[in-house]
Parts: sequence; structure tokens; C-alpha cells
Amino acid sequence: MSIRFVTSNEGKVEEAREYLDEPVEQVNYDYTEIQSDDLAEIAVAGAKEAFEATGGDDPVVVDDAGLFVDALGGFPGPYSAYAEDTLGVERVWTLAEAEENRRARFRVVVAYYDGERAETFAGAVPGRIVAPRGDGGFGYDPIFEHEGTTLAEMSTERKNAISHRGRALAKFADWLADRDE
Repeated sequence: MSIRFVTSNEGKVEEAREYLDEPVEQVNYDYTEIQSDDLAEIAVAGAKEAFEATGGDDPVVVDDAGLFVDALGGFPGPYSAYAEDTLGVERVWTLAEAEENRRARFRVVVAYYDGERAETFAGAVPGRIVAPRGDGGFGYDPIFEHEGTTLAEMSTERKNAISHRGRALAKFADWLADRDE
């Protein structure tokens, strides 16, 4: 069996290959992203659509992720990409800067769908919002600090070692292994 990871991001596929014993194939399909405050609902809907649209042979995996800032009521959450595109990372920092509590977390839900059942696996990495620093990474990495270092200051290897996606993929890998026994 092969797992089809529906994403245009090769980095996500490479990370999945590190965790999964099954072959992982990248599938570029632009599924409809439903509007919801629930990452699992978004990911499952995307996985079901992608499964049907791409032939329905092998299971598909779709993930949905976001940055959740406590003081902002979880904003931007599932709307992180939209907030980054419209407000920008620095404006999200400006919103959080005045807050005493700048705790945040990156959260992801990985959804698996095989035509009959959907399973979800969540992962999170805790941190806090800080003034932008660092030259690496992308998106919110310059303003998200984990254990004293922003993700933009981390090497790819260190960032992947603490990754919210990696944590979800580890749960998914365990589930696959238990299912195959």
C-alpha cells in the first residue's frame, strides 16, 4: 500500500517519509478548504474530496495546521495562511505584543482517508509570540519562540525534531503499525 500525501509542499512529504514505513507519494491536488474553526473538520473534508478526485485507489493524507495565540482567542488558528497573506507576520506580532500572555502553539491535524473511514492525528508544539528574529524558516517562524529560540533561528533538523507535524505523524505511524499487526 502507498500513502498519497495531498500537498504542494515537498518538505511535508519528506517529513512524512521520515516517520512512515509505507511509501509516501506526493499528490498535487488543490482541494476545497472548507471554512471552520476545527482543524480536523477541514483536514477530513479535504482528504475525502482528494480521495474521490484522484481516483480512490490508495489512501490519502491531508493536513491542516495553524498558529493559535492564547491572548488572541486562538487567532489566527485555522485562518493562519489567510492572516499571513492579508495582515502579515509582523502585524500578528503587533497584535500580540501588547498582551501579557503571549503563549501560543502550532497545531496540526493529519487526516487519513481510505474511502471507508477517516482517522485523525493531532500534534502541537508550545511556545510564545516574540518580536521577529532569525533568517530561516517561513511564515510565522520568526515570531514563534520554542524553548528560547524562534523557529526561524533553528536548523531544519532541530525544527523537524520538535515539529507539530512530526508529532502527529508519529501517532499516525503508530496507528498504521497497530492496524497492520
